[in-house]
Amino acid sequence: MARKKRTVPEVNSSSTADMAFILLLFFLLTTSMDTDRGLARRLPEPPRPDQKKEDKDIKERNILQVSVNFNDQLMCGADYINVEQLRDKAKEFIANPYNDDKLPEKVAVEVPFFGTQMVTKFHVISLRCDRGTSYKAYIAVQNELVAAYNELRNELAQSKWQKNFADLNEEQQEAIREIYPQVISEAEPKKYGEKK
Repeated sequence: MARKKRTVPEVNSSSTADMAFILLLFFLLTTSMDTDRGLARRLPEPPRPDQKKEDKDIKERNILQVSVNFNDQLMCGADYINVEQLRDKAKEFIANPYNDDKLPEKVAVEVPFFGTQMVTKFHVISLRCDRGTSYKAYIAVQNELVAAYNELRNELAQSKWQKNFADLNEEQQEAIREIYPQVISEAEPKKYGEKK
């Protein structure tokens, strides 16, 4: 007697794409995407539609030019320096402790908790990198510039309240930010000297 071959029924695969999509959505929605890496920056407010474009003239003394070339060499002003020296140069530029006429001009500002203070309100640190600059060098320079602001703010918080800047309440932090506003401008990268 001949045996009949059994046919195996096919699995219905019409809904597998739907299931894959639902699983993808589930994992996207339930997975936390918190990242505490990167550069914390407060972007300027977007211009209002009725606002006219204005070119602001910034005095030369109020600008600290920081540039990194494709060999990761750091230039601050007209001098080549090491990354380790940048923090002290930036702190001196930001604070202008001796009211040097080659450093940013100081203006009187009324600051809560401090009264009238002479502040380098119009200072700008301009950072320009070459397209061939390594990411490591770029981050090292950014870290030193931000550390300069953080150290100045911590020193002021310690002298006024005997606390670190991070431990102050929001009003106290805002007052110190008025004295040492963080102004780092990134210029468009230069194209020459690109590594291949």
